[in-house]
Amino acid sequence: MSTITPFRIAVPQAELDDLAARLDRTRWPAELPGVGWDRGVPLAHLRELTEHWRTGFDWRAREAELNRHPQFRTTVDGQPLHFAHLPSADPDATPLLLLHGWPGGWTDFLDLIDPLAGFHLVIPSLPGFGFSTPLAGPGMNAARMADTLLELMTRLGYRRFGVHGYDTGSWVAPALGRRAPERVTGIHLNALLAFPAGEEGELDGLGDRERERWERMRNFNDGYLQCNSKRPQTVAYALHDSPVGQLAWIAEKYAELSDLPIDRDRMLTNVALYWFTGTAGSAAQIYYEEISAADWSGTPARGTVPTGVLVSAHDVTIRRWAERDHHIVHWRELDRGGHFLSQEAPGVLAGDIRAFFTSRA
Repeated sequence: MSTITPFRIAVPQAELDDLAARLDRTRWPAELPGVGWDRGVPLAHLRELTEHWRTGFDWRAREAELNRHPQFRTTVDGQPLHFAHLPSADPDATPLLLLHGWPGGWTDFLDLIDPLAGFHLVIPSLPGFGFSTPLAGPGMNAARMADTLLELMTRLGYRRFGVHGYDTGSWVAPALGRRAPERVTGIHLNALLAFPAGEEGELDGLGDRERERWERMRNFNDGYLQCNSKRPQTVAYALHDSPVGQLAWIAEKYAELSDLPIDRDRMLTNVALYWFTGTAGSAAQIYYEEISAADWSGTPARGTVPTGVLVSAHDVTIRRWAERDHHIVHWRELDRGGHFLSQEAPGVLAGDIRAFFTSRA
């Protein structure tokens, strides 16, 4: 079925009432004194966020804001796919896919829509996230997501297009380039990860900044990564049943991985979408597919599509390893910003995206 149908977000009032009741009935755990953030989200911090979600956050206003952007759904090989589609006023503009990460969604890019109005923007919820559910089955890895998005762009009439991605999107965007290099004009990435391949001497000659990044990569708190990549279904029971559990799971990543302030209502919009769509488990499956279920027997072919990389102050991207895996033609490093750059410094990110794709024209 190739039908594309308009879509509007309309959370039933009964679900809003249920959320309020669950927040009211939260069973709070005890906390060891004086540990701060060392062992997880501090109780006082989460209580304050929960109280704002319960009494100060206006979902209906956020819902109306989201619905100002034209949204659609289609089905590709049995996989429901939700996306926003914002064509440029210029019919000759470059089509551009914006691909989000975890724990995010298509709303990560709200602040990029106006600065990138010179592109035909397509902003999907990746399979398993938000309204791109349910997952059609196991095996929805980055390559299959790429195939799904290629079909979407075909249905929209975009033969050639660019891609920007971060985090999960920085896995899927290069997969698009590998699947259809004749269709992808360029790939722009931030929050890119590149790892040593175990070859002799590959740590030799790293500069001070690169060694510091490698140290941070090695010592990164990967508790969430281990859960998502090994037991996503088990964790989902708690997150799917407790809105405060879902809030804590996501708020910790925002606190740990951001460098510049992010509006808490923007974060709560994202948390609320995870809650209302019940996607704590399905959104985590990509980690299982790419880590636990992946075939690690061979080395992926180096990408051939011209690629631009923007490195924030928080990122751990090491250039020589990135260049080993990708055809990098544009590299810029920032002295500020974190993992959620589209929300922390959208003007900076949009400017780099424009500069990269202008150079590709």
